[in-house]
Amino acid sequence: MKKVFLGMAALAFLFASCEQDPNQEITSEQQEAQVDMSDFYLYTDSSDEKRSDNAAEKCYSMKNLNRLLNENKGLHEKMYNIEKNTRSILAKSENAKGGKPGGGGGGTEPPVTDNLGVVNIPVVVHVVYSNAQQNISDQQINSQIDVLNADFRASNNDVNSIPSEFANDVADSEISFTLAAVNRYSNSTSQWGTNDAVKAQYPPVNPSTTLNIWVANIGGGILGYAQFPGGPASTDGVVISPQYFGTTGYVSAPFDRGRTATHEVGHYLNLRHIWGDGRCRQDDFVADTPDSDGPNYGCPSYPTVNCRSTDMTMNYMDYTNDACMYMFSEGQKARMRTIFMDGGPRTGFVN
Repeated sequence: MKKVFLGMAALAFLFASCEQDPNQEITSEQQEAQVDMSDFYLYTDSSDEKRSDNAAEKCYSMKNLNRLLNENKGLHEKMYNIEKNTRSILAKSENAKGGKPGGGGGGTEPPVTDNLGVVNIPVVVHVVYSNAQQNISDQQINSQIDVLNADFRASNNDVNSIPSEFANDVADSEISFTLAAVNRYSNSTSQWGTNDAVKAQYPPVNPSTTLNIWVANIGGGILGYAQFPGGPASTDGVVISPQYFGTTGYVSAPFDRGRTATHEVGHYLNLRHIWGDGRCRQDDFVADTPDSDGPNYGCPSYPTVNCRSTDMTMNYMDYTNDACMYMFSEGQKARMRTIFMDGGPRTGFVN
């Protein structure tokens, strides 16, 4: 039935377009109707995220999304609408700049209607520990907030290492973070897994206006996982194992520079992995991140070529070691900022 309805809508739009004066300006409503959603996907082949050598899985966010889609009726439609709103905003921006109204490409500049300024995100950290090591210090927590601010504002020293090929793509996302509170809970549970059990035990605080981060041992060698915009409010936020949180104290190399949180907060702000979790055949919906056939690990040499282009291995949304990732792109910035704009899922941070 849905396919029939969409087909009729497409025919109606085509008929209206044929009747329209070719010199008449395209209205915003008509432009929105031209947004291409044909490449949109949510479910992914989670096997693409698992290393053959059984090393730690850097991120469990896509597997978590698959689970949430199975458990929450209507989530697919909600996330479809979020994506359509994002693409509509970016298409209008491209059109205003003289480009073509677009679809999955995402654009490479912030929307021209973006007058938000720097968006500040309050952060509540829930430290859930079963031993003294996991009860990480305030210093370790503060070090992570510092990393988030440096990475999202492109003020870290690592940006000087970006190859010239990508130097013009580096973005200050104009998103900052402020530590609002730290809650500490002693619990004998040694591993919390990835089914949001820790969130059920210790619910999020004001999730519509606050980023909640649970620092708790996930187990299974998993560094962290996040919930994408549109998911249930009762589980909204990010979970990170304590040894991968911050830069000092109880941290474990090579994931000891706070980039696990940067990566997971990227998901929380609607970024996909740069390889699209589907090899060359799928996209991350961002135009200026080159196609790739899978995640990169360790510290890859430059250039690393896949899908006939050079991988942006230093992007925070890849799987490289913390020391070897140090940028978001302009297209990723544009995509993140749409979620704070009218119709976006995280407008609570600016309204």
